Amino acid sequence: MDKNVQLQPEKIIDTISLLEKRIEDRFPNSGLKKVCHNFLQITLDSKQNIDWISKPNLSLRIFAYLVILIGLGGLIYSITYVDLEIKNTTLSNIVALSEAIFNDIVLIGAAIFFLITLESRLKTKRALKALNELRGIAHVIDMHQLTKDPNLTDLPESATENSPKRTFTRFELQRYLDYCSEAMALVGKVAALYSQSLPDENVVQAANEIEVLTTGLSRKIWQKLIILNESNPKNNKQT
Repeated sequence: MDKNVQLQPEKIIDTISLLEKRIEDRFPNSGLKKVCHNFLQITLDSKQNIDWISKPNLSLRIFAYLVILIGLGGLIYSITYVDLEIKNTTLSNIVALSEAIFNDIVLIGAAIFFLITLESRLKTKRALKALNELRGIAHVIDMHQLTKDPNLTDLPESATENSPKRTFTRFELQRYLDYCSEAMALVGKVAALYSQSLPDENVVQAANEIEVLTTGLSRKIWQKLIILNESNPKNNKQT
């Protein structure tokens, strides 16, 4: 596949880094800034994971092929000790010998399958673990925007004793929600890097689930932004 139509980890990292700086400029002491910083670190780790996943593990492959050759050699060597000229050719002896050879072949076949798929399973396990971290980041971002109610920006007197502290202006709330939406979209893009590098069924499914999750959470954020824009249509958008 042409690299021009693939997601590039470096460009995604640059975008997340820029987003963190933008959040720091407007909300330097916010929890969202810390979350975005953690998200950047996870993305840097993801790049290392993806580089490891994309390259063949030569040492593991050599080990697997060596064990397979030793196993096949042992099977062939054991067959040479079988007395093919069976003097007592009873049905029970033939069945016993056939069963023993069949069991050896099945065990060797299972061992070969295990060793051949070992590299793929290790890569899949690492990818799924990283995708689970991304799923957690998406939920944490959602928690930070959860109490940001666009209907209460102009009604501080309606707050109760246990109400969340709402100190953002209408413009600041719009920027905050925009940053949350961008972070959600980037979580989905980082997840897509794994399915792009390792087209395993479980990895692709997990990445798609994260994409659906972030899209659904972003939809809630955009509903708040629509309310803000409708209540103040002259509000200018800035980066």
